[in-house]
Amino acid sequence: MRIVFMGTPRFAVPTLQKLGPAVVGVVTQPDRPRGRGYRLQPSAVKQAAAAAGIPLLQPQQVNDQTALAEITNLSPDLIVVVAFGQILSAKLLALPPLGCINLHASLLPRWRGAAPIERAIMNGDAVTGVTTMYMSTGLDTGDIIMQEKEEIRPDDTAGTLAVRLAQKGAHLVQDTVKAIATGTAPRHPQDDALASWAPPLGKKDEILNWRLPARQIADQIRALNPAPGAVTFVAEKRLKIWQARVIDGGLSGEPGQVLEIRTDGLVIACGAQDAVLIHEVQPAGKRSMPARAYACGYHVRPGDVWG
Repeated sequence: MRIVFMGTPRFAVPTLQKLGPAVVGVVTQPDRPRGRGYRLQPSAVKQAAAAAGIPLLQPQQVNDQTALAEITNLSPDLIVVVAFGQILSAKLLALPPLGCINLHASLLPRWRGAAPIERAIMNGDAVTGVTTMYMSTGLDTGDIIMQEKEEIRPDDTAGTLAVRLAQKGAHLVQDTVKAIATGTAPRHPQDDALASWAPPLGKKDEILNWRLPARQIADQIRALNPAPGAVTFVAEKRLKIWQARVIDGGLSGEPGQVLEIRTDGLVIACGAQDAVLIHEVQPAGKRSMPARAYACGYHVRPGDVWG
């Protein structure tokens, strides 16, 4: 089988590697400026493809005539898509004789969209998973081929959960491709009535609302780690919070109030007469640091109110 692989971030790399020599070409996003110097940086998939010596395409728009011609010249039997970052046109979807399949990081139809891992954690879900599906012109609406569940652990961040889902998804794609090759792949239409949506994260998703219960705040912090980070304001200055956990023990105060300064962090009151213990923070323009060190260096006192 001749496979064209489309993907961009680190999440997609295990699947590319698992497909091995069947991949005759890789399509990934153009290099983007990143970091403090805003220098052009290759995607994780580009780096993996280059290391494996796989022909590489980086079209600005994958659906234009030039890109379609280049993909057609690769004569793919199947296109495999994992977090590519562009919508495929109907013409492109119809190009390979065996179709286009996608790996999605949720148990569809739950969490259709761009941020399924973050939204699952932010929502307090106990279980998520990975799905392979036949692609359609709708957003994550295609027929399901295979699924596998994955527990969301209490200490999971979006980063740690993504690592496990990427590995599990790579194996699922491999099994899916084998089933397609033998003509045994199932096809289950999604129930749109059960769909929920995982839109891209925006600035409003980053801001902590201390009036919410501690569990929701802790889940939001976990969901935004490793990027973009949860944000609160201290004396009108932005402060990112990277690690926190719910405190048991009946501590309460005004939402956002610093209740205690402990050796392992800062206790902040939340809106359901409960609290979180903040372990790691990052002041604007600085590196991340233990919350205790931040309290000492920035003169935090019990009774201060954040937010």
